[in-house]
Amino acid sequence: MKYACIVAAVASVIGAHACHAQEGVDKAKATAFYTQMFGGPLSHKTYACFVRRYDASHLAQHPKQKVSAMKLLVTAEDAPEDMTVNYPFRLGFKYRHRAGNFDSSGYCNHIVAENAGGEIRLGCGVDCEGGGIDVAMKDDKSALIRLERIRIRERNKPDDDASNDLVAGADKIFRVDRADLHECSELVTDRKELAALRHK
Repeated sequence: MKYACIVAAVASVIGAHACHAQEGVDKAKATAFYTQMFGGPLSHKTYACFVRRYDASHLAQHPKQKVSAMKLLVTAEDAPEDMTVNYPFRLGFKYRHRAGNFDSSGYCNHIVAENAGGEIRLGCGVDCEGGGIDVAMKDDKSALIRLERIRIRERNKPDDDASNDLVAGADKIFRVDRADLHECSELVTDRKELAALRHK
């Protein structure tokens, strides 16, 4: 099962370039979207970090919201062998009424233009039917995360013990704000990547 999941994930990454071309978003709009998301032109490896800690006032106005804090790290990484750019993502959050830190991760492999208002969204998924998120840019400083369901794990626990799903209730859209990259460093588990992130 794990092998099949790995194969599916690799296939998803390899197919990313084709997906970009199939979704009816022209190259200029796609470039503008990525430039806005990453705060400038892409280099060999570029990061975008978005964070929000929901204050007491917001939570009082949204009594059914399950999440009290959320972080999103999206990476743009050249893959010369595939002649494309890969977009892995990591999502971290805290529950409102439950202790612990929770994470999810996967790949973003296509952008779509929504019919309503022509909003461009980046589609991000977790392998093996683990759900996912859509990410749109509200403006240069904020992103909108939309989710229905995404597989999560409790940080620092074995996957078999910690795997679960975050299922959206009344809270399906989350605004997160651009932040310094160090704010998202806790989402990175690879030491080399963490060092690269900290030197940005």
